[in-house]
Amino acid sequence: MEECKVMPDATLSAKNQIVIPREAREALHIKPGDKVSVVVRGQRVIVLERPKSYADAIRGLGKGVYGPEYLKQERESWD
Repeated sequence: MEECKVMPDATLSAKNQIVIPREAREALHIKPGDKVSVVVRGQRVIVLERPKSYADAIRGLGKGVYGPEYLKQERESWD
């Protein structure tokens, strides 16, 4: 499991803006102008670096989910 780091607090401005703390920006390797994704899960907000390519980001996610026998049976069922 990835290491969890607690970052400095951020404050919501009168314009509803939040400055992402320097440590968090450095951890995400983001700079001014980069896009981020904001995910809300219950009472939590998660800020993620947006991938340059979504195809590259999801490549390999299914690896090992299905065994070779399952895939063989599925392919044979196509005929």
